Amino acid sequence: MLCHLRTTRRAVETSAMLERSRMISSKTVVDGKNRLHAEITKSKGRDVLNDPVFNKGLAFPSTERDRMGLRGLLPSVVRSMKEQEKIVMDELCSSWSERKDDMIDKDEAILKSGIHKEDVRRKEVLMGLHERNETLYYKIIMDNFLEMSRIIYTPTVGWACSRYSGLYKKPRGMFFSLKDKGEFASMVFNWDSEKVDVVVVTDGSRVLGLGDLGIGGLGISIGKLDLYIAAGGFHPRRVLPVVIDVGTDNPKLRNDPNYMGLVNPRLQGWEYYEVIDEFMEAVALRWPKALVQFEDFQTKHAIKLLQRYKNNFLMFNDDIQGTAATVLAGLYGAMKLQGKPFSALADQKIVLVGAGSAATGVALTVRKAMVLRMGLTMEEAAERFYILDKDGLISKDRSNLSELDRIFYNLKDYARKATDMEGLQVLDVVKRVKPGIFIGLTGVGGIFNEDVLTAMNHDPVNPPVIFALSNPTSHTECTPEEALRCTNGRAIYASGSPFTGVLYNGKAVYTSQCNNRFIFPGLGLGAALGQTGKLTSLMINKASE
Repeated sequence: MLCHLRTTRRAVETSAMLERSRMISSKTVVDGKNRLHAEITKSKGRDVLNDPVFNKGLAFPSTERDRMGLRGLLPSVVRSMKEQEKIVMDELCSSWSERKDDMIDKDEAILKSGIHKEDVRRKEVLMGLHERNETLYYKIIMDNFLEMSRIIYTPTVGWACSRYSGLYKKPRGMFFSLKDKGEFASMVFNWDSEKVDVVVVTDGSRVLGLGDLGIGGLGISIGKLDLYIAAGGFHPRRVLPVVIDVGTDNPKLRNDPNYMGLVNPRLQGWEYYEVIDEFMEAVALRWPKALVQFEDFQTKHAIKLLQRYKNNFLMFNDDIQGTAATVLAGLYGAMKLQGKPFSALADQKIVLVGAGSAATGVALTVRKAMVLRMGLTMEEAAERFYILDKDGLISKDRSNLSELDRIFYNLKDYARKATDMEGLQVLDVVKRVKPGIFIGLTGVGGIFNEDVLTAMNHDPVNPPVIFALSNPTSHTECTPEEALRCTNGRAIYASGSPFTGVLYNGKAVYTSQCNNRFIFPGLGLGAALGQTGKLTSLMINKASE
């Protein structure tokens, strides 16, 4: 009996020592010398990061991150306290007036981006408030939604994503990187919420119209979920913003010493899909009922990922399906403004400028509506579209049509049969086709110039429908003022980013915003509450109506 008691006591002591070792956090104290100093804490995971005494920011080595349940709660980069001190001191020693920011420094930049210094100041105030008082943060957004939405979402979110590594103070969300491959299933349990209703994930490869922002893409996931909470009624503790860091092809980020993401070239090919597969399986393991929204993935991956997961997971791609649903709703509204029924959409000629993931979704969704709601065949519906990419109008004569078809789903169905139209530029297409609907999803600011907009004013009876949907404001194809001026005030105009009202012929005109923020919170809420298993095209079309 005595031997048994000793053995039991030894086992208990060994277990306690092991548990205690898991809670030890080492700190290097800089006081003229470098000394190793051990701190003992019972906290793990986000509790450590929320404790100002034990939190070391990015200085936790990988061994401590695993021992203390921090893997995935911090960017993969490890920075010593000395390196973090230098970054903070640089900020402390630079006054606001000395800060250089090419998105807000000059009047021309402000005009293009739509982001004012006041927006940036408000963004920083809100970020600080979120860290102190999340309840008040969301109350302010909900009570002042129209004003605050441009701060937490487009256009200001583009600035925040571009400056993510410089703005970083405290982690919000989860970071999955190539370095963590094989560990995703255990990492999800470091997130301390037992129930998650919606996950917004990005790889940061195509953020808004700003291109590859790497780990900064997490800002767009955060912005989307703020709208889910404020407009969709989701609980703040039951949402999860995520970035999957597989490297960056942005040379500016690679050469930035403060960049917190991986600086290797972006992972491609089958290995890339293995990483996303592992992430989806890990989320389904921990939160099997969660809705996963894909956000701002490169076009070449976005379509493939949607096809890969849509039948087996509760997920959707907001750039493809959310934007498309919003555009379809906007087109229904345009028909109503023209005094026509929804079914009149089937008679329209639609010029779609841009052939990325958003344009793919718009073409597929509008065509499906024409078939299901208006009685056209798939071939007849496809004939209503004229699609242009950077090389002009796409016809059956396009030399790389098969390659483009792998990126733009079913593009061959939309390619024009008239081979003499191949490569026609925007103005030539408008003059020849005389479309009633003109949609821009190019990411190229000002491409709808005065000549193009004037040519759109060809129908004396029906006002032209002009949607300039690229974000942020600097990438909008045309402004509301330009559209109204060139069409004698007749244009039915909508933009992706918000614009203030414009004065036309002495009258204030407030144009509409056609942005997926008006659809995805409700779409996500319905899918999460209904536990539909998957999001179908019919559901998206119904949401548009």
